[in-house]
Amino acid sequence: MSDTSLNDQPTKRIAAIDLGTNSFHAVLVDIYPDGSFRTVDKLKEMVSLAEKGLENRLGREAMDRGVEALKRIRFLCDSYHVENILAFATSAIREAENGGDFIHEVGEEVGIKVRAISGKMEAEMIGYAIRHSIMLEEEMVLMVDIGGGSVEFIIGNNKEFIYYNSLKLGVARMAAAFIKADPIKKKEIKKLQAHFEAELTEVAKLAREHHVKTIVGSSGTLENIGAMVAARNSITASRTLNELEFSADDFKNLYEDFIKKDKKQRLKEKGLEEKRVDIIHPGMVLLKYLVDDFKIENIRISEAALREGMILNYIDKQKDHLHLDLVANFEDPRRRSVYELLRKSNWLKQHSRHVSNFALQLFDEFKEELKLTESDRELLEYASLMHDIGYYISYRKHHKHALYLIRNSDLLGFKEDEINVMANVARYHRRSPPAKRHKRYKQLNKKLRKKVKKLSALLRVADGLDRSHYQNVKKLEIKNKPDGINLIITTHSDPELEIWGCMRKAKLLEKLTGKKLKIFAVYENAVSQADED
Repeated sequence: MSDTSLNDQPTKRIAAIDLGTNSFHAVLVDIYPDGSFRTVDKLKEMVSLAEKGLENRLGREAMDRGVEALKRIRFLCDSYHVENILAFATSAIREAENGGDFIHEVGEEVGIKVRAISGKMEAEMIGYAIRHSIMLEEEMVLMVDIGGGSVEFIIGNNKEFIYYNSLKLGVARMAAAFIKADPIKKKEIKKLQAHFEAELTEVAKLAREHHVKTIVGSSGTLENIGAMVAARNSITASRTLNELEFSADDFKNLYEDFIKKDKKQRLKEKGLEEKRVDIIHPGMVLLKYLVDDFKIENIRISEAALREGMILNYIDKQKDHLHLDLVANFEDPRRRSVYELLRKSNWLKQHSRHVSNFALQLFDEFKEELKLTESDRELLEYASLMHDIGYYISYRKHHKHALYLIRNSDLLGFKEDEINVMANVARYHRRSPPAKRHKRYKQLNKKLRKKVKKLSALLRVADGLDRSHYQNVKKLEIKNKPDGINLIITTHSDPELEIWGCMRKAKLLEKLTGKKLKIFAVYENAVSQADED
């Protein structure tokens, strides 16, 4: 029943290290034969290479912090038996006249070969990472990665980048050059805004030409801003900030209050990392400038940044050498990440697809009656495909294991609420229906609980129609009448198990619609009728 294959085993384990101005980020991943990758572990080390501002040289203390941080990262890589370490140095190291000395020292003392990449290459890889991580469509968006030394700007959509570049506007650099007071003074804000306006003429021109209305932000500064907005507006973002979306007005409300705070007050702000408290203001002012000047309406967050871009770049260049089969990948990050999880969970492919087809057929029939939307249809499809992945852990309580796997698998392109809906819908494909005594269901807000009930009602019936897991029901017809629901199934062989399985799970749909469900089975020219006892 399982589709276990060699594609479920990783081909190689690598690490990607982004040596940034404020922090060094490392991610360890397994690469699979289909070209996908799964995170094994992460480590972030705050090093503050520009503690005294970005000067021509790296200070000795900053270099020592950097070397010690990389020693800890190297130890982690060795403990996981990483085969290849990619390490890219960005703005602070790239520009320092002794950056080469630091890179040499790291090679000698730590055994990691560091490559200083150009700002343009850095921007391009960030763009690819964002496109891999979140849902982009034909609309052009402005991708912004605010680092300590530089800010990367990319204008593009799901098909192309029309602009990508790295500009020396990072928060550590701007804080050192423009901010002396705490809290920041209005005249300092005006000087920052004037500087941004002078440096961003090309970006502004292209953004206006292509009617950009959305900013997609990545990396620490924008993640911190997103987390603060989420905390103030009770937006679900406890497990992931990826695909977090908020309005320009939500950000402006945060800005107007936050920009007046001194360090002591900023430290109390939920969502702000303590080590960013002294350098967050230039990032806030930059985002406010972009929102106002470019007439931005929405802001989205991508947790993927340079590290993930490094991995994607590595996979693309090594695909022939590693014998990777990339055919199974999807451009859509939502569908791609769902199928990556399915393949790695040894999913019951035929059964899950069969159930998913029935679930969508039921959805289309009951969409208006249950007041569902097209976006709900997509979540039901994915929940149906993933409903049995809990078998990967064990048969016993596999519905609960599915809930855990979906919630904890870093599915890309989805908001946290969407992940929680899919996880709960998959969890309720069997056994008891949704109930407030269940912890994860109770944690959802009222609107999401209603959605889970409706979608799981459809999945339960669909799953019952393939109770044997052998796709006995080859055709389903639905007659949804005011006085009842009739399902007419055409089967390959004896339909009793499917009828039994479906009727056991029909109660929730009957309750939501107020209608009795009946099944009529067609098999070898015989018609049998089954009613619930």
